[in-house]
Amino acid sequence: MTAMKAITAPRIFDADNTRQGHAVLYRGDTVVDVVPLSDVPDDVQIARFESGMIVPGFVDLQVNGGGGVLLNDAPSVETIRIICRAHAQFGTTALLPTLITDSREATIQAIDAAADAVAAMVPGCIGLHLEGPHLSQARRGAHDATLVRPADHQDIDRLIAASDRISHLLVTVAPEAVSNAQIEILSKAGICVSLGHSDADCSTAIEAMRAGACLVTHLFNAMSPLGHRAPGMVGAALSYGGVSAGLIADGIHIDPVTLGVAIRAKTGPGKLFLVTDAMSTIGSTRKSFALNGRTVYSSNGRLTLEDGTLAGADIDMMASVRLLVNKVVVDVEEALRMASLYPAKAIRAASRHGRIGEGSASDLVHLSDDLEISRVWIGGKSVFPVKQQTSE
Repeated sequence: MTAMKAITAPRIFDADNTRQGHAVLYRGDTVVDVVPLSDVPDDVQIARFESGMIVPGFVDLQVNGGGGVLLNDAPSVETIRIICRAHAQFGTTALLPTLITDSREATIQAIDAAADAVAAMVPGCIGLHLEGPHLSQARRGAHDATLVRPADHQDIDRLIAASDRISHLLVTVAPEAVSNAQIEILSKAGICVSLGHSDADCSTAIEAMRAGACLVTHLFNAMSPLGHRAPGMVGAALSYGGVSAGLIADGIHIDPVTLGVAIRAKTGPGKLFLVTDAMSTIGSTRKSFALNGRTVYSSNGRLTLEDGTLAGADIDMMASVRLLVNKVVVDVEEALRMASLYPAKAIRAASRHGRIGEGSASDLVHLSDDLEISRVWIGGKSVFPVKQQTSE
């Protein structure tokens, strides 16, 4: 049997509460409990951190790339492995590699790669996000116009078949391109349907939510805006309690003032959570890359096509948390929930991810007092080196 181990720091944030004088007990890839230090068995090895806090590993539902590669470049297990490794150093221990609108062939390859990566237990990969191709031409953003199209019955059948192989399958669709009947079919098959890249009005969006859509993709971006007489998809997402929505917190896609207004306005039980929408630049030195044959340029943290259209984001999850804390003045614990517990709940993965407690994955992050990554574990194994001395 795998030996039990323990990790302790001055503070442990389990996604609900912050505890002092406690330790995380784990055996292999699973947390056993969070207990007072005095209750740690004498024969258990303890890794002691003298400052900072232990928090749940971050969960990112929209990761297009990292480490110099995009999933679209070569949809394979190795590409997914590189992406996961790149994001682990920034505290992300569970993610959905994301395919941006592409051909049918590339979509099939991405489904196969994600299914194989999950089966091979690639550290960090827990499913797949297909962002498109069933989007609105009017709000396609950087998605290739020649590849954006409505869903047909073969597309729906392919997604349902994929859900049998990938437990956490997320698809971004627009009501203009996917009917409510199709959304209901996908939802009943266990697929997480997210609305995005859409010009639908508020009532149309709410009808799609009632049909089974439970998420909204990168709120505010590439969708009908919140107006005083036309609430749009943004208004639907904030007012309809049955959906959660992702936010890109890089200070570029959404102004920090708007971020704060949205967070305060969201009707529950659905939550707003962080996504990075990261591209290949994260964890690499790349300043440009190709997307569907078009060049994307990086400048001052902004990724754009030649015409200035935003094309994904150049930010990691830890930096997103810091922006919420420092510029939006979100409480540290709530910002951490937005990076871990809330996205995990949004895709029904919170039994294993986004929290620290009995039965959860031993996916842990040690943060310094100034919210810098010190060490990261996935499945109880260290995947990012220590930056400070410990007794381990």
